[in-house]
Formats: sequence, C-alpha cells, structure tokens
Amino acid sequence: MLTVHNLSKAYGLNPLFKNVTFSVNAGDRVGLIGPNGCGKTTLLRLIIGQEQPDSGAVTFTPSDLRVGYLAQGFLPDEDQTLGDLLHQTVGNPDELEAELGQLALALADQPEDTVLQMAYDATLQKLSRADYSRVQPLLATFQLDHLNPDQRLHTLSGGQKTRLALVRLLLDDPQLLLLDEPTNHLDIGMLAWLEDWLNGFSGGFLIVSHDRAFLDETVGRILDLDPQTLTLREYAGNYGDYLHQVHQEREKQWSAWKDQAYEIRRMKQDIARAKAQAANTERRVKSVRVGGIKEGKDHYLRLAKKVAKKAKSREKKLDRYLDADERVEKPLRSWQMKLELDEAPHLGKDVLFLEELSIGYAGHPPLLQGISQQAQAGERIILTGANGLGKTTLLRTIAGQIAPVAGRVRLGHSVRLGYMAQEQESLDPAQTPLTTIQQIAPLNQTDARSFLHYFLFSDDDPLRPNHLLSYGERARLSLAALVAAGCNFLLLDEPINHLDIPSRTMFEQALAQFEGTILAVVHDRYFIEQFATKIWLLEAGELAVVYV
Repeated sequence: MLTVHNLSKAYGLNPLFKNVTFSVNAGDRVGLIGPNGCGKTTLLRLIIGQEQPDSGAVTFTPSDLRVGYLAQGFLPDEDQTLGDLLHQTVGNPDELEAELGQLALALADQPEDTVLQMAYDATLQKLSRADYSRVQPLLATFQLDHLNPDQRLHTLSGGQKTRLALVRLLLDDPQLLLLDEPTNHLDIGMLAWLEDWLNGFSGGFLIVSHDRAFLDETVGRILDLDPQTLTLREYAGNYGDYLHQVHQEREKQWSAWKDQAYEIRRMKQDIARAKAQAANTERRVKSVRVGGIKEGKDHYLRLAKKVAKKAKSREKKLDRYLDADERVEKPLRSWQMKLELDEAPHLGKDVLFLEELSIGYAGHPPLLQGISQQAQAGERIILTGANGLGKTTLLRTIAGQIAPVAGRVRLGHSVRLGYMAQEQESLDPAQTPLTTIQQIAPLNQTDARSFLHYFLFSDDDPLRPNHLLSYGERARLSLAALVAAGCNFLLLDEPINHLDIPSRTMFEQALAQFEGTILAVVHDRYFIEQFATKIWLLEAGELAVVYV
C-alpha cells in the first residue's frame, strides 16, 4: 500500500531525518513515535505530498489508493456551520454528476490523457460515496448526532472537533489511514471505541500517538524516529514490546561500553608501565657501568629500546581500537523534561471545599448540581468522564473564571492556586517564554533563561513569540509559569495532551515529587493508574468519588 524509500528532509542547515525507509501493507497496524520536534508530522506531510523531501521517494500501490489523513489540531473554518462542513465533505451528487459528464466529454476528445482519466476515476469514486445517509450513523457512533446542523464550529469543544475530524475522514472510505495524534481530547470511552474500530479496520494505518495504552491496544509494529541519529528504527510488537526491547538494548550497550572502558583503561596502564620500565632501564644503564663490560651495557640499552618499541606498538593498537567501527559508543541519555516542583509553599490540611455547588452558563440548564466534595493536602485527584459533561467548566469555576450557578467554592487559607488551561489560552501570544516568566517571577534574563532551560527551552527558543510555539512547547511554558508562581494547588486541564512519551514520563515523575495538591483532567490511562489517589467521576450530572 505505502512504500517510503530513503526519505530525507532538512530545513536549511538543520536536518530532521535521513534515509527513512519503511512500508505499510493492508492490515498493518503501525505506530510512529519520537520526541516532539523530531519530524513525525513532517514525515506524514511528506507522505501525502503537502511537503517535498530533499531526497527519496513515496509510492502508493495502487496509485489511486484512498488515503485518509488526520492532521494534528483540526482547524476548520470557525464560522462555518456543522451542516455546511458535512455537506461539503460528502459532496453534492448533482454537482458531481455534472462534473463527471464534463470529464467524460473531455475524455472522448482526448482518450489517452492520463490526467483526465485519473480525474474521471476520482470524481466517479466521490459520486459513489456521495450518500448523505452515511453521515448520521457516523455522527451517532462518535456521539455527535445531538448537535444542531446550524451550530457554528467555533462553539465545539476540543474533543468534539477531534471526533468530527474522524467522521470527515471516514466518510471518504479510506484504505490507508495516516493519523497524527488522533487521541487528543478524546475521553476514555471514545478512546476505547476508537481502539475497537481500528482493530476491525481492514486497511492499514500509520498512527502518531503519545498515548501508551492506546498504542498497546492498537499497533503491532513501532517505528521510532530518533532525533539524535536522525534515523528511523523498526520494532516488532506494541509499545510495551518496544519498551522492553529498547531497555534490553540499552542494558546490553551499557554492559559492552563498561567492558570496553575497562579494556581501554587496562591497555593504557600496560602502555604506561612499559614506557616507565623502558625509561627507567635506559636511565640506570646510562648512569652506571654494567660489569665493566661495554657489551653488557649495550645489551640492556637494546632491551630498553625493545620495551619502548613494544609500548609504542601498543599505543598504535589502542589508537586503532579507539577509531574502529566496532567501537561501542557510550549510550546517550534520552532528552527528557526536567521539572522541579518540590519547592511549593507550605499547604494546610484543607485545600478545597465544594459546597452545594452548581455549575454552568447563564441561559442554559446547569451542567452539574448540588456538588459537595473536598480536597486535602497531598491528594492527586483525577477528574474524568465523557466529554461535554462539564469537567473544564468545573475547573474554571474552581479557578474563579466562571461564577457558580449556586453554592460556592472555598479554598484553604494557605492555598496558592494555579490553573493550566486545556488550550493554553492564558498565554499572551505577543509575549515570549522569556518575558512570560519574567512577568511572573523577579528573575533577570540570565536566571530566567536558566529556569526555562529546565523546561527544554534552549538557544533562541525563549525569544520566540508564544503564538509561534508548538502545542507541546506551549504546554511546557504553561507548566513553567505555574512553577515560577510558586503554586501549591494545581488545576490541570489535560496537561499531557500534546506532550511526547518521554516528556509524559518525566511529567509523571515530577508531579509525584510535588508536595502540593493536584486536580487534573486526564484521559491517559497509564497516567491515571500511576498517579491518582482519588478519582472524581462525572456521570449523568453527578460527581461520584472513586478511591484507588
């Protein structure tokens, strides 16, 4: 279906990857992983022709293979209605029939024109799929059938936009799927549905995802794009299998490198001893008479030179050994996000009280009513439930951004609250990471840049405007801002959505060291299992507590 051969791409003097080769056949389930910025999205864009490679080739078999591409961050015309978007996606049968007739007439005059032939076949396929009766079942599958066709797209939540993008993709009946982080903004129920659907999909797919549980459930092969070597390696099995293989390889490399280091040290000591022995012998022979016989003195001088020659020979052997292709390189430390969140101000026992709280928006029925819950120091609470039930609204109400419909939110007297929004809308797009941090903490430029370095902002990154930052960079900057402000109660709305797997792992470890209280909306099942001490579950307008 898809063959990628020796693909290379660079931007100016900065190479992304080189000589990338792999294939995806019918029935293949392939996961593409790697840290943010290594070129995963660029690779997908090269495959579908949105960008051109510096070298290499991409081949589809057959040439008219229907490829469905889901870009990261679905950005439709925000003023368009849902109905208009769906009609545009499905196509108008009358218009397609008219277009087909025009192409047929043109082909009658130019029957050998391959471009016209391909256009005719593509339009014929579109016409065969221009059946609006297919739309409603798909909308129902993705729990979007309750939406009004006249609803503007800018009013949809992040999860609804992701699901709508999947609906548009499936309406084209693709044979090969290229999905760039399809799990962003999906709740646990929708993740389970998508896993089941993909496992029943008859075509092949290539998925970029940082959701480790999702990769474990859906893929049978991992492609790892390494920014250090600029190459791609293939591993059999799901993400767990990949991780096991990588750990084994790393342990083997560490063992071989340590053995090599021991051998190099031994060789250097032998050379040093031989040199010292030769020099000492020559010095002693030159300073004394040996039995009064000149021939005896010459014998020891020849012996000293022989030892020195042997040392020189060993030095050359060591140089050849150090330059050899089979020399084992010291394993590189994977780049990882370093967060230091253990300096939060002291927090009293009582952190948060929700007292008969009802939340929602003016002119609409409350999303949740009569909530009475509390959070205490050190708790790690996961807020979960289907999209659209009010998780973000609850966090925004606790943060004071939305007034309660009824009841009240009360914070403990020593609480310093920090809120990390789902779309990082709290970041001023005109500011830079450097000025963002300096507005929060009294740091000079050198100290602020050093602080940002912990969050992987290096070189000129702190000077770039916030609106030019990637999803993952904005997430890291939002978290850095909370740390700089000295918060001891964190409200995190899907904080790891756009973080890659190494960063998610370090994020979990950092939060485990954080002494304050955390209330987070998260759909990553690995994260929940390792992190949560309590779960607040939203169902049918109520909040239930589940202890773990």
